[in-house]
Amino acid sequence: MNKFRIGFGYDVHQLREGYDFWLGGIKLEHSKGAVGHSDADVLIHVICDALLGAANLRDIGHHFSDQDPEYKGIDSKILLADVLKMIREKGYEIGNLDTTICLQLPKVNPHIDTMKTCLSEVMGISEEDISIKATTTEKLGFVGRQEGVSAYCVALVYKNN
Repeated sequence: MNKFRIGFGYDVHQLREGYDFWLGGIKLEHSKGAVGHSDADVLIHVICDALLGAANLRDIGHHFSDQDPEYKGIDSKILLADVLKMIREKGYEIGNLDTTICLQLPKVNPHIDTMKTCLSEVMGISEEDISIKATTTEKLGFVGRQEGVSAYCVALVYKNN
């Protein structure tokens, strides 16, 4: 019998000129980038939080503190690989991920397939098990004013008993 669990992730990063914009493990060309202690990849961060939550392992900040210089500027794909090790040590595998990126500009849709390929390679799962959607906020709020980016993720994990 399989044991199923779900986890949820939400994250926000400020956008500023002069920063690289990493999203879903790839670098997007844009006049602004996300600000954070790591590379500020909001999509990978919500995936990490959803997976950690599903396995009852707290959150990304608990494992990779923004006060720790070891993680300054780190590639979030490294953090994601570490999270996969953690959940797999508890006997969990990923069923699927469903994500939504909230961003006014740049447009995300042209990059979704590349992001799915990148993430599938890092996690060792099929691209078919990774859903990435994008939406604007119709120019409302901090996302609409291009001050920030946010993302959501729901993850289904399972354990064979």
